[in-house]
Amino acid sequence: MLDEPFMQEALEEARLAAAAREVPIGAVVVKQGKIIARGQNRVLRDVDPTAHAEIVAIRAAAYAIGNYRLLDCELYVTLEPCAMCAGAMIHARLARIVYGAADPKAGAVGSVLEVMNHPKLNHKMPVTAGILGEECGAILKDFFRTRRDA
Repeated sequence: MLDEPFMQEALEEARLAAAAREVPIGAVVVKQGKIIARGQNRVLRDVDPTAHAEIVAIRAAAYAIGNYRLLDCELYVTLEPCAMCAGAMIHARLARIVYGAADPKAGAVGSVLEVMNHPKLNHKMPVTAGILGEECGAILKDFFRTRRDA
């Protein structure tokens, strides 16, 4: 499947976040079949509650192309986006979102809230869910199990 290699790259970012003791969520932004930006959770390292993997990747992508509108870009992220990240994706005008694991506690693409593609918002985008979902969920479960056991 074409989405799996990009999700594998997002998973690698998640592993790097875990190695830095951050919640292991990773993201990549793809334009015309090439990764133009990467992101991983950095909230602890940056002392920034907005430094979610998606936001980090969106910022890097906007900088890489010189435009805050990412019209021809797709974002791959290991966990269903929260409300903040979904809002940023809408403002960035991303072409498509792909995520791995659903987030039953904070997901804003349908699990808890319906921010993405809300009928009253001005930008809609296709969403593909569940790509490598088991692997994406497992890295989070393992991380939190290890923290609880420590």
